[in-house]
Amino acid sequence: MMLLEVRALNVSYGGIRAVKEVDLAVQEGEFVCLIGANGAGKTTTLKAICGLLRGNRGAVRYDGVDVSDMPSFRLVRRGLVMVPEGRGVFPQLTVEENLAMGAYSRADSNVRDDLARIYRLFPRLRERSRQTGGTLSGGEQQMLAIGRALLGRPRLLLLDEPSMGLAPIMVQRIFEAIQETARQGVTILLVEQNARLALQLATRGYVMESGRVTLSGESKSLLADSRVREAYLGEGRGEER
Repeated sequence: MMLLEVRALNVSYGGIRAVKEVDLAVQEGEFVCLIGANGAGKTTTLKAICGLLRGNRGAVRYDGVDVSDMPSFRLVRRGLVMVPEGRGVFPQLTVEENLAMGAYSRADSNVRDDLARIYRLFPRLRERSRQTGGTLSGGEQQMLAIGRALLGRPRLLLLDEPSMGLAPIMVQRIFEAIQETARQGVTILLVEQNARLALQLATRGYVMESGRVTLSGESKSLLADSRVREAYLGEGRGEER
């Protein structure tokens, strides 16, 4: 089943077209990545998908419904949840209070069970549960942002640059948790600066350049593509022998 379909999406800031005729699709249960240089339009695309920005033209369909004009809070209730670049934790709230905010729209009785699962996924958060969000390290804040999103029980999880600014050991831990989330059946659309890591983990990928999708395909094919290797994997033509 196709869970997300983006068709001919255009998004402008003032007179500048940041996203131009973008098409992409994600099937339920897939792990898909979107890579590209800074300023390529990746974050803008995610924001348009989750209702934080409005496209000038084109359509976003989620779970078979056109949600192009649907406010983001309604999309969250439908299971479309985003972890933003920069994490966006509430610095004055405790870790557990931050996590509880992820379940604000839920009316079921399973929140405590889900919180326990988050603590198993991120044991560091259990250790820091009474600390305020603003006192955590960058890696711990990223864990908190992902944990908060997962408490919303997403069907589609949008992740914007989860490795940005983190030490390698924290990047490893974060992506182990993302992989585990995918194995549990959550559909994932990942924007990530580390193109090699993103393509190694995702099943399919899209490449954005100057607001347009210029390449797409299976991740293995993109990893082997000379254009991707030269532009995003640090493998210039002179190094290919």
